[in-house]
Amino acid sequence: MQAKFMKAPFRTALLCGVAAGLCSVPAYAQDGGDDDDDNVIIVTATKRDSTIQDIPFSINAQTEEAIQRSGAVTLEDLSRNVAGLSIQNLGPGQSQVSVRGVSAGQVVRDQPGVKEQVGVYLDESVISLSLFTPDLDLFDLNRVETLRGPQGTLFGSGSVGGTIRYITNQPELGVTGGQVEVNGNLVDGDDLGYHFKGALNVPLGQNAAARVVGYYTEYGGFINAEGPGGGQDINGGERYGGRLAIRFEPGDMVTITPRVIYQKVKADGFNRQEIFNLYYNEFLTAPQSFNEREQYLQLREAFEDETFIADLVAEVAFDGAVLTSVTSYTDRSILVSRDASALTGSVSVDLGYPDSAVLLPSNLRDTTELESFTQEIRLASDNSSPLQWLIGGFYSKVDRFYRQRLPTPGYDAVTDLVLGAGLSAAVANGFGADSPFNSDLPYDIEQIAIFGEATYALTDRFDLTVGARYYDFEEVRVITTGGLFANGDTGQVDETSSDGVSPRVLLSYDVSENVTLNAQASKGFRLGGVNDPLNTPVCDPQDLALFGGFQSYDDETLWNYEIGAKTQGEGFYANVAGFYTDISNLQVTLDAGSCSSRIVFNVEDAHTMGIEAEIGLSPTEGLDFVFSGSLIEAEFDTTLPGALTTATGIRDGNRLASVPEFQLTASGSYEWPIADVATAFIAASYSHVGSRFTQPADQ
Repeated sequence: MQAKFMKAPFRTALLCGVAAGLCSVPAYAQDGGDDDDDNVIIVTATKRDSTIQDIPFSINAQTEEAIQRSGAVTLEDLSRNVAGLSIQNLGPGQSQVSVRGVSAGQVVRDQPGVKEQVGVYLDESVISLSLFTPDLDLFDLNRVETLRGPQGTLFGSGSVGGTIRYITNQPELGVTGGQVEVNGNLVDGDDLGYHFKGALNVPLGQNAAARVVGYYTEYGGFINAEGPGGGQDINGGERYGGRLAIRFEPGDMVTITPRVIYQKVKADGFNRQEIFNLYYNEFLTAPQSFNEREQYLQLREAFEDETFIADLVAEVAFDGAVLTSVTSYTDRSILVSRDASALTGSVSVDLGYPDSAVLLPSNLRDTTELESFTQEIRLASDNSSPLQWLIGGFYSKVDRFYRQRLPTPGYDAVTDLVLGAGLSAAVANGFGADSPFNSDLPYDIEQIAIFGEATYALTDRFDLTVGARYYDFEEVRVITTGGLFANGDTGQVDETSSDGVSPRVLLSYDVSENVTLNAQASKGFRLGGVNDPLNTPVCDPQDLALFGGFQSYDDETLWNYEIGAKTQGEGFYANVAGFYTDISNLQVTLDAGSCSSRIVFNVEDAHTMGIEAEIGLSPTEGLDFVFSGSLIEAEFDTTLPGALTTATGIRDGNRLASVPEFQLTASGSYEWPIADVATAFIAASYSHVGSRFTQPADQ
C-alpha cells in the first residue's frame, strides 16, 4: 500500500480573547529595560535567564503574543514561523520533528525502540518519546523555544538535532487574574472545529499562588474514506486536558513549584491519502480510483494518547549560586488501531492462502504503556561574576511495555484448512486465537549523566563557553512473539549499553551594542538499540539474506559547526546562521521487503548544511512583520553495497528523508486598542514548505 501523509488544508478561523489583569508578563518585555527594548526576549536555553541576543548559538522564541496572533494550536502550526524546524504531521499527537535537516527518515508507529532526534521539554521536564512526543496545547504558554543544533551537553541524548522547550506561565504571588480563549474554524469549507480554553491565577496567602489551566479542542477532519469502515472527515478528533501548578516561597531564597498535567488526545482516523489499496484500485474487475484526500477502510481506525505528568521544581539561592532540583514522573497510555486488512491480505497472498483468508477484515492494534522517572540536580552561578558556570547530574528510568495484536476473526479456521487442523493454535505461543501476529516487548531503560558548562568573559566584548556531558546508558528488552506470521520468540532477552562524552565550544563577540557574532562546534548523540527479529515465516530467501544481518545498531553521533550573527535596533531584529553538520552512523529506518518488518541500521556518513534567517520589522506601533526561511542540503555521503542500494535508496548524494530543501514564511499583524482592557488584531501569513521524501527508498 502506498500512501502519503498530508498537512491540513487552508483553515479559516475566528479567534477572540478576553484578558484582565493578566498574571504573566509577556516574554518580550521581561528584560526590565527601557521602553525601546520591546524586541528583547528572555529565554532559558542555557538553563539560566538570558536574552536571545546573549545566547551564543541559533535560537528562536515564539512568545505568547506571537502564538496568539498566528492562531497556532499545534507545534506544526508554530513551526512555519521557525527557520530550520520541520514537522511531518502524522495526525493529532503524532508528529515527526526535525531540526536543520537531521532526520532518520520515516519513524513508524510500530518501532518502539527508536529514539527521538529532537528533545522536547515542558519547562524543566523532558517529555519527548520518538514519534509519540505529546502534542501539547499551546494555550497559556509564555513562549516556545527552539534551540537549533545538538544540545547534548545540557539536554542529553534526545537532542541530537536540537531541543524544543514549552515554557508555561508560572503562578504569580499576589495576583488575581486570568484569560479565556474561544475559537471556531472551518477546515477547507468542510468540517467544523473549535476550542474553549481558560487560565486562572489566584493568590494563596502571602507566600503562595496557584495557576490552573483547562482546555478542550475539537479537530475538524479533512480526509474521506471509501469502504465498509469509511466515512466523511474521518481524521477528526479531540484534545482536552489541563494543568495545576502551585508556587510556594517559604523564604526569600527558596521557591518550590509542584505541578500536575493531564491531557488526552483522540483521533478517529489518520491523515493519509492513498493512491492504491489492495481492495480499491484500477486493476479490479470494477476499477476504482481515489480522489484527493481519500483512502479506503475495511475497518475504522483510531488513535488515543492519555498522558499524566507530575513534576516538582525546587530552587534555593545561595550567595553567588542557585541550586535547582527537577523531579518528574510521567505515566502514558497510547493506542494506535489501524485497518490492517490490506497488510494481512497481501501477506496471505504471498503465503498462498485462499481468497477467503485474503478478504478478511484485520485490525492491527499497537499499545504502549509507559512510566518514566527523571531527576536532575544542578548548581549554577549567579550573574555577578565574569565566570558563569553550571554543573549538574541527571538520572532517568523508563519502563515501557509495547504490545501488538492482529485480530482477524475467522483467520484460524480458513488457514487450518490449508495448513492442517490445529496448526494455527500450535504456533500461537500462548497468545489468543485468530491473530496471526502477536508480540510483547517490555523495555527497561536507565541513564545517568554528569554535565557542566562555563562561560568566561575574556574581554568586555568577547566570551568563551566550554561544556561537556558524560553519559552512561543501559537498555534491556525482552521479546515474545506468536502467530502464523511471527518467529515464535519466547522471552528472548536483548541488552545494549553505551557511554561517552558530548562536548561543545562556543565563541561570542559583541561587535557593537546591537550586533553580536557567534560560532560554535558541538557534538550530539543518539542512543543505539536492538532491532526486532525479522518475521521469518513470511520472508522470501532473498530478503532474509539481505536484511537478516541487522540485529543491533550503534549510537548515532554528529558534529555541528556554526557561525551566526544577531542584530537588533529600534523597530527591527535580524538573526542569521550558517551551519554544517557531519553525521556518523546515522540511524535510518527501512522496510525489510517481504518480511513485513522494519529495521534500523547505521549509515556510515551523512551531512546537512545550510543557512537560516529570521527578520522582524515594526515600522509603527502595533504593526509587525516577520520573515523566516531556511535553505538546507541534507544528503547521504555513503553508498551501500550491492542490492542494498537498490532496496533502500541509500547512495552518495541522495537526500535524507522528511527534510524540505527550502522553507519560507512571511507574516504580518496589526494590533489596536478597542477598550481599556481589550485589544483587537488582524494577522495574515504565507508559508511555503518544499518537497520531501517519506523514506530514502522513495528516491
